[in-house]
Amino acid sequence: MSEAPPDPVLIASIQEQQAWAFEVLFERYAPAIRRHLHSIVRDAPATEDLLQETYLRVWTRAGQWNGQGAVKGWLFRIATNLALNHLRTRKRRPEQPLELPDTLVEEDDLPDTPAWLVDTASLGPEAVIELAEQGTRLQKVIQDLPEDKRELLHLVHQMELSLREAADELGIPEGTAKSRLYYARAQVKHGLQAEEE
Repeated sequence: MSEAPPDPVLIASIQEQQAWAFEVLFERYAPAIRRHLHSIVRDAPATEDLLQETYLRVWTRAGQWNGQGAVKGWLFRIATNLALNHLRTRKRRPEQPLELPDTLVEEDDLPDTPAWLVDTASLGPEAVIELAEQGTRLQKVIQDLPEDKRELLHLVHQMELSLREAADELGIPEGTAKSRLYYARAQVKHGLQAEEE
């Protein structure tokens, strides 16, 4: 390949699990994202972990890029959100004398439960297990939502975009995003209550 393809072509190829495209995208932006992450977390090992996590998300969730805005901006947003989450977690437990077993708190084992649904500031082992169960129920309820509402919830609560940014990302007016988010939250709340009953 004489000339490297543009970012949208790379993302489309990554969506089809083409490893070469992933490598090109990594080479293209990893140094800049590494600098960006390090400027936030100021910790070399954490920077490397977060860089890997950023690209892992790109590989596993490339389908979430919807073709609007720059791929570079999307990558930086993922990296920034991961870095801020890392700092919040570190702030919550700067010193933790009682270590939970790794298998219990490994992030991949826990479902993506958004912070707006549960405050995880001080979790014991039972609470972590309860949170995982809640998260499983939550994921089931969210999967049942229409795709437009599911995507909006993801952008606002997991990618931590503002309502305006999420609306831009989806190419809809901010007012539409606002009402869609309201109904999505209401449906999630109703769905969780129904699950519990």
